Amino acid sequence: MHPFDLHGRRAVVTGAGRGLGQAIALGLARAGADLLLLGRPGSQSGTVEQVAGLGRDVVAVDLDVSDHDAVERVAAGINRDHRVDILVNNAGIIEREDSVDVSRHSWNRVLDVNLSGLFLLCQAFGRPMTERGHGKIVNVASLLSFQGGIRVASYAASKHGVAGITKALANEWAPLGVQVNAIAPGYMATDNTTALRTDPDRARSILERIPAGRWGEGADIAGAAVFLSSPAADYVNGHVLVVDGGWMAR
Repeated sequence: MHPFDLHGRRAVVTGAGRGLGQAIALGLARAGADLLLLGRPGSQSGTVEQVAGLGRDVVAVDLDVSDHDAVERVAAGINRDHRVDILVNNAGIIEREDSVDVSRHSWNRVLDVNLSGLFLLCQAFGRPMTERGHGKIVNVASLLSFQGGIRVASYAASKHGVAGITKALANEWAPLGVQVNAIAPGYMATDNTTALRTDPDRARSILERIPAGRWGEGADIAGAAVFLSSPAADYVNGHVLVVDGGWMAR
């Protein structure tokens, strides 16, 4: 089998309705994977249509990742009906605010999606993977898994946590045949960075630091996701793969 071939594998991708999640889903589908897309109601119909157009089996399942009871219920149903070989935890939110003004509700909302929901999904789908002795989990981290950022304390905390969970699970599950890794996207042209890209000063300062000279796109992340989901990454464990156009090198 070609080392990047995902035919015969089924992947769960969260937050695949647009942006990076959609790009990852399409990348996995082009590599041969069938897909289960988990996201908010009505948000993923466009992705379903595109994946089906590639000839892959695809099902969209409604799920708010911040609803932890629903996460456990939905995951149990999927595990009952399907063998999940790959889990990509992409769903995430960001709230920009001065740290002195962050409310408990805002803090909890970001952590509930980006960190707690992610861990529960890892746990729910990782359990049968470890029992079978095979599986791939790819978490979407961030450059703010390494840096503090500006006016995004809850997001930075959550993404530092994603890196930590990735390494902790890899330590436990690598001996059981399950690879757990993460992708840290750089500055990407998505909804999450609209405020930065429309601020002339911030946009200019960001681009000046990126050696590649451009904002990243979904396709830049899709290849990394395929690699970490494939047999080519069977000896990659607990790694946070930075895809940033060289930002961290400066």
